[in-house]
Amino acid sequence: MTSLAGEVAVVTGARHGIGAAIATALAGAGARVAVTHHDQAVADALAAALGDGHAGVALDVRSTASADAAAETVASLLGEPTLLVCNAGINRIRPAESFTDEDWLAVLDVNLSGVYRCCRAFGRRMLAAGRGSVVNVASIVGPEVGMPGRAAYGASKAGIVGLTRVLGVEWAGRGVRVNAVIPGPVRTPMVAQAIADGVLVEREIVDRTPAGRLAEPEDVARAVVLLSSADAAFVTAQTLVVDGGYSMYGAAHPATRLPGHAPDEA
Repeated sequence: MTSLAGEVAVVTGARHGIGAAIATALAGAGARVAVTHHDQAVADALAAALGDGHAGVALDVRSTASADAAAETVASLLGEPTLLVCNAGINRIRPAESFTDEDWLAVLDVNLSGVYRCCRAFGRRMLAAGRGSVVNVASIVGPEVGMPGRAAYGASKAGIVGLTRVLGVEWAGRGVRVNAVIPGPVRTPMVAQAIADGVLVEREIVDRTPAGRLAEPEDVARAVVLLSSADAAFVTAQTLVVDGGYSMYGAAHPATRLPGHAPDEA
């Protein structure tokens, strides 16, 4: 089993879904975890759910001052941060020509500039210590596929991949690795609600996923733990796609008709 004993991890966007699963997996692997939220009370509740030895830290990724202060707080509460997972993100869905400047900038500010602010604040401390690992959570939307209605989201996630590659090569010689995970459709509370509301059709997603199912948040979390660990010590500036083959599948017929899939398999 991969061990992160002795590591101090920071997870943004850990309130639910993928971020919550990542925080739980890092803690399960032995790391002391700082979970962040712009509301201190929420951050404290998230840390309490993980158990003893973890901490809730106030952090608004839209603020440089907040990111810098959070890095200081983590160091004082748990020790110098050695692992960072940037997962906080938002979305706005509408036709590209209908985006207002305010909506466009809001998505880019959280999803891309927010990642940079956190990488800068926590990366400085890792660079000073000569060791560390950053994993940024992107998406297949933007780097791998285009999806209608998600111009700002796709641009922000593609930007994360570009930032990851630059930081990964810039910091590698100074002991800090930077990688990204690129999830496909994941059964988060938001996606589950969209399926329940009929906005998304699970069967249609599964039909173009060679693995034959949606990802669970834990699938992404396990990839993050791997990239954060010594098992990936020579991996930097890379992107790991976690989508069950969704973004690569290009045949006209459903992937669930491939050999090995039962006719009624979902």
